[in-house]
Amino acid sequence: MANSGFKQFVFEIFGWWNKQTLSTRIFTALRGVKVGEDEFGNVYYEGKKDGRRWVVYNGYAEASAIPAGWHGWMHRRTDVPPSKSDYKPHEWEKAHIPNMTGTAQAYRPDGSILTPQSRPRVTGDYDAWSPE
Repeated sequence: MANSGFKQFVFEIFGWWNKQTLSTRIFTALRGVKVGEDEFGNVYYEGKKDGRRWVVYNGYAEASAIPAGWHGWMHRRTDVPPSKSDYKPHEWEKAHIPNMTGTAQAYRPDGSILTPQSRPRVTGDYDAWSPE
């Protein structure tokens, strides 16, 4: 086994958060039929007998990385996968943006303890009780 092949093998045993595990690889080989691939390199499968649907992510397993068309197929909103139709995203469908939690680009609204701005007052605000 080449060094990169061994690294991938070890990742498949212990790294459930990245791509696929060894058991998913075996399950997919025995019971899955490849249905298609999206622009991010995620690969979609359907069960040969039971019709289950699953995805093998290209990188970290992040559900929001599934494009809108494939999301509809995965959740059985449609029986035809985007790879077998002329699916075009609607203008209101947003492109994938990675989860930025824990990074400098994370959303921090005014009033957050991580921002210097205070939250603007609104008409429904209350004055907190104090024992004095």
